[in-house]
Amino acid sequence: MAAIGSQLVVHVRAGYNVANYFSYFTNLSNLVAAAVMLASAARPRAAGPDRARGAAATYLVIVGLVYAALLRGLPLGDLRPWVNAALHVVTPVGVALEWATRPADSRIGAATVVRWLAFPALFLVYTLARGAAVGWYPYPFLNPATAGGYAGVGAYVVGIVGVFALVAWAVAGLANRRARTRQLAAAER
Repeated sequence: MAAIGSQLVVHVRAGYNVANYFSYFTNLSNLVAAAVMLASAARPRAAGPDRARGAAATYLVIVGLVYAALLRGLPLGDLRPWVNAALHVVTPVGVALEWATRPADSRIGAATVVRWLAFPALFLVYTLARGAAVGWYPYPFLNPATAGGYAGVGAYVVGIVGVFALVAWAVAGLANRRARTRQLAAAER
């Protein structure tokens, strides 16, 4: 939250569009993770926060992977280096480790995974529609002018959607393995 708030202040002081700031998947995913972690801390054994934690883990693992594969090394502009590191590296690694060491206690089914994928799908639709309308895209790989037209954007989208699906299933798989282990342990008692 400190990184997001600090960078928002920089963004506003520089006269940038606030809607653009909240149009980055990175910022939205970090906000989701912060809200989920606060809710999880308040109700650590509730199933809802567990499933929301899985969604946040999925989103932030993707943020880290996309940053490492497509964005690392690009000019930061007014983005503070410590904010960049916090939002693209520290938080994704921290949330992934938190999930890996304490996944959901209950099984996560396909319907939940599909719900997890709804947010990035809506983000993509919003980004492409808004970008076409205002001429601004949060990421170069979603901008037809820098990604080789809409065919290039489409190729990136197909790749990222595939990675999203794999990550979501892996996150769910960790929880499902834990649920199976607990069931076997209970059956042995």
